[in-house]
Amino acid sequence: MSQPSPASESDAEAMVTALLTASRLLVAVSARSLAAVEDSLTLPQFRMLVVLDGRGPMSLSRLAGELGVQPSTAMRMIDRLVAAGMVARGVTAEDRRTSVISLTKDGRRIVNEATSRRRREIAGIVDVMPPGQRRHLIEALQAFTEAGGEPSVENGPQTHATW
Repeated sequence: MSQPSPASESDAEAMVTALLTASRLLVAVSARSLAAVEDSLTLPQFRMLVVLDGRGPMSLSRLAGELGVQPSTAMRMIDRLVAAGMVARGVTAEDRRTSVISLTKDGRRIVNEATSRRRREIAGIVDVMPPGQRRHLIEALQAFTEAGGEPSVENGPQTHATW
């Protein structure tokens, strides 16, 4: 087994630092876009709405799994979102004991508005970048998301929002 060279370790550390800094920017953009649409919604709650928007209605356990949280944590989030009118609880046709969580019309509106705002703000940031650097950023980000197993997002307006 070969050892990584000091240069590749340095490059990897520089990449991690750059990505951490970029992630702070993206979280700030997400928080601003969400606050402009619905200031009482937390980022984890918004993430739940986005998951429901993208994957459709699902059970509590599946939703908790998708979010990487305990079912009890997901239930507390669901309770708050039901009270706010953003998600609804129902039952499956196959097993009326199994509840299913779905996005309401208001929840979908919030996801779409926040995502549109975020897209516009990111577009403004990209516009400031020198055109020659944009292609490199696209290639690097595509490689990064592919390595992390994240599916690609289509260009243009979304039929489903993305986190």
